[in-house]
Amino acid sequence: MAQITEKTLVIIKPDGIQRSLIGEIVKRFERAGLKLVAVKMVVPTMEQIEKHYTLDPSWRQKNGEKSIKGYQDKGLEPPTDDPLEMSGMTLEKLKKYLSSGPVIPMIWQGLHAVAIVRKLTGGTEPLTSDVGTIRGDFVLDSYERSDVDKRAVRNLIHASGSVGEAEQEIEHWFSNGEIFNYRLVQESVLYDVNLDGILE
Repeated sequence: MAQITEKTLVIIKPDGIQRSLIGEIVKRFERAGLKLVAVKMVVPTMEQIEKHYTLDPSWRQKNGEKSIKGYQDKGLEPPTDDPLEMSGMTLEKLKKYLSSGPVIPMIWQGLHAVAIVRKLTGGTEPLTSDVGTIRGDFVLDSYERSDVDKRAVRNLIHASGSVGEAEQEIEHWFSNGEIFNYRLVQESVLYDVNLDGILE
């Protein structure tokens, strides 16, 4: 059952910060009713980035297979047929991208936090993200362009893909002392079953 204390990780990537979209991104999640319970600014190390993407031991294989299929679906020859070699190339691009400047890791909390954040964020590729999503509204990048440039696709933010993934990523980026437990007045409207606390 979904919990009102469900948490998810969001990272505003270097391009999101450089384009002065921090406030806009935060506003989208706040307007949905989510609560910000942790935030900081860091320049991540290569090791920290690599660990982030490989917290799931199957990520390398899955990412490589997906990348190879993406090339084949477009009628293009992939650089390699080896999924691990392919994901290794992707990982190097991601490490260069995310270490190019400061990033802002955040933890958002609320009912269906993971799914709500993913919905507001949009698909991984900005070009095919829906209008109304963060990536669909503010980015014009594509896999095709990033492949030509031999770089990671610039899509402003990272958002955890599942509750389990969020738990691992939160532990990777934050210590317990950096996560705050506090009450927001709006929670009485969002989560009070009968709304009988409004006139108290």
